[in-house]
Amino acid sequence: MTGRLVIVGAGQAGFALAAKVRAIGDLRPITIVGAEESLPYQRPPLTKKYLLGEMAFDRLLFRPEHWYADNNVEIRLSTWVEQIKRAAKQVIMQDGSALDYETLALTTGATPRRLPPAVGGTLEGVYVARDKRDADQLAAEMRAGRRVLIIGGGYIGLEAAAVARHRGLEVTLIEMADRILQRVAAKETADIMRVIHREHDVVIREKTGLKQLIGKNGHVVAAELSDGSTIDVDFVIVGIGVAPNDRLAKEAGLEVGNGIIVDSLARTSDPSIFAAGDCAELPWNGGRIRLESVQNAVDQAEAAAAIIAGGEAAYDPKPWFWSDQYDVKLQIAGFNLGYDETLLRPGSREGAASVWYFKQGRFIAVDAINDAKAYVTGKKLLETGINPAKSALADPATDLKQLLA
Repeated sequence: MTGRLVIVGAGQAGFALAAKVRAIGDLRPITIVGAEESLPYQRPPLTKKYLLGEMAFDRLLFRPEHWYADNNVEIRLSTWVEQIKRAAKQVIMQDGSALDYETLALTTGATPRRLPPAVGGTLEGVYVARDKRDADQLAAEMRAGRRVLIIGGGYIGLEAAAVARHRGLEVTLIEMADRILQRVAAKETADIMRVIHREHDVVIREKTGLKQLIGKNGHVVAAELSDGSTIDVDFVIVGIGVAPNDRLAKEAGLEVGNGIIVDSLARTSDPSIFAAGDCAELPWNGGRIRLESVQNAVDQAEAAAAIIAGGEAAYDPKPWFWSDQYDVKLQIAGFNLGYDETLLRPGSREGAASVWYFKQGRFIAVDAINDAKAYVTGKKLLETGINPAKSALADPATDLKQLLA
């Protein structure tokens, strides 16, 4: 047993780190600090099954309350850290009290970007979708026949559109870029997802930004768009990306870029301080990336836990993601950063397809739409380093299993 591990942030990465330290058999004191009032919980179902009323919140909890006491993990909720004093190895809480640490882990996550006040971002009825409070507020708004404007055509915006249509709302989605999913997926994937949403009567307006939201008595009632049109709305969901929560690290003098910079051992520029999850920028394939995914939050946090407990194994990310929209499951293996070629392959059944990404002739990622076989094959190809022949991929008659031989 050694000195106290303080974990700042009670989300997926923070919980995974604490649980892994205990699973390894390390008995050092652990304190988790979380700003929300709820015990650590899964976020992805919040804006899907929870928002649809198909899953009770208790089912989202990683562990029941007694787990923390049973495992000697102190958890402080509804509180937060204001300052890190590295020389003294203390964190200063918002009430001015100090908490000593030997090892500090920053799992502070990310915060949704909001609209500026100048365009109506502070009006009532304008929401983001990130935590339980957001989901509860949206649940109260989502009533059949109401009109919602979704700003942003990334995965968050498209998932929100799917849930809203399931609840019987009239949905308009605007994306200021040339197309939906422009930052995260190829045109082929975007084309497939656009058709799916339009079949569900979502109005998608690309190359269309927001000029301003119009309020009445402090509540949003309409939106003026960049093309000069105005639409009436009952509420707005903003899905324009997230920013890493790196203020504490920056003010403490830690190295920060697009998030808190860590090495392959999840260590920051201070060897006593680790970072993991959405807040961390990590080395990958000779460059640096920040991975916004549950998978990375868990895997990187567990890798950090092993280092804290005395291990030496570096974290080698194997990115994978998913998105559920209507009855469509989009599964992604790999990371398509810098791709210069794509290949669209039809699936073996109706409604299934996959998009394969290449960079300088090498396979780097796959988007599988209702195509589990393509996802599993792509993931195994990436794990084993096999570079599939494009001619074989392009031939619908090719059994994907042959690519693994």
